[in-house]
Amino acid sequence: MRLITFIRAASVSAEIGARIPLDSGDRILPFSDAAKLNDIAHFPADMKSFLGAGDVTMKLAKTWVANFQSNPALLNLTLDGDAISYLPPISNADKFLCVGKNYRSHLEELKRTNLIKEMPEEPTCFVKLNSCLSAHNAQVIRPKGITHLDYEPELVFVMGKRALKAKGEDALSYIAGITILNDLTCRDLQLREVKSGSRFWTGKNIPGFGPLGPEIITLDEISNVYDLWMTCAVNGEMRMRVNTSEQIWKIADILEHFSRYIPIEAGDLFSTGAPGGVAVGKPNAEELYLKPGDVIECSIEGVATLRSYIVDEV
Repeated sequence: MRLITFIRAASVSAEIGARIPLDSGDRILPFSDAAKLNDIAHFPADMKSFLGAGDVTMKLAKTWVANFQSNPALLNLTLDGDAISYLPPISNADKFLCVGKNYRSHLEELKRTNLIKEMPEEPTCFVKLNSCLSAHNAQVIRPKGITHLDYEPELVFVMGKRALKAKGEDALSYIAGITILNDLTCRDLQLREVKSGSRFWTGKNIPGFGPLGPEIITLDEISNVYDLWMTCAVNGEMRMRVNTSEQIWKIADILEHFSRYIPIEAGDLFSTGAPGGVAVGKPNAEELYLKPGDVIECSIEGVATLRSYIVDEV
C-alpha cells in the first residue's frame, strides 16, 4: 500500500489516504471518506496517529485499497491523482534520526573533503527537524548566500510500532514501510560546523531542506530492503545509482543501537545515510552544486520518485 498525506484541490486541510497506481492513472482513496462510508466515527486523521493505531487499522485500510475497484461506493470516493497536492507523509514525528556515514563510497568522499577523519565504530546520527521538511513536487528556496547546495537521496524507514531494547533480528517487524528523503545539504555551512565542532547541522535543517515522500510504501510491497537501487538525477542527468546492500549499518543494527535506552515510537523515522556520488565528492563539484531552476529526482528505482524544484530566495 502507498500511504500519503495530501491536500485536495481548493482545500487547506491535510488528509491521509492511499495512492493507488493504475494503468489509467493514479487514484487517491481518502481514508476519512472510507471511514465515514463504513460508519467508523473515530478514524486517525494524521499519519502518525494512523501508524500508532496498530495492525487492525492498517489491515482495514489495506482491505479498502484491495477492494475499491469491486466496491462502487468506495470507487466513487476516489480522487484523480492530479486533484491533490502532496505533503510530507509524516510531518510531526517525535524523532527523525538521520544515520550518517553509512555507505563506504560516501565515507571516502567525506574523507577527501575533510568532512570526516575516520570510520565510526557504531551508528551515528543527527536530528532532522520537522520544520525543514518539504513535500513531493515542492519548490525548495535556496537562501541568499548559499552556493554549495548538495543532493543526498536516502532510504528512510518508518516505524510502525514502539521499540525499546529491540533485537536486530526482529527489526523489520517494527517497520511500517519505507520512503525517500533528499537530505539537502549546504556544504559551506557544514564544513564550518565540522571545523567548529558543532553537531547541530544548520546546513541540513534550513526550512525546505528536507524533501520527504512522496509516500510510505508498506513493506509487503518490497521484496528486499537491502537490495534497492537509490538514484538521483538532476535535470534528467543521472548523478548516482547505488544499491542499499552497500550500507554499513543495516536497519537491524540501527534500531537495536538507538532503542537501547530511548523508546522509538510509531511514526518515528530513520534515514539511513547518503550513498556515494554526491556533488561534494567529485572533482567538478562547483559545476554540480544545485542552482535555481534545477529539478532533482531522488528515487528508489522502480518503486517511487521524489521530485523537488530549486528556486532562489527573492
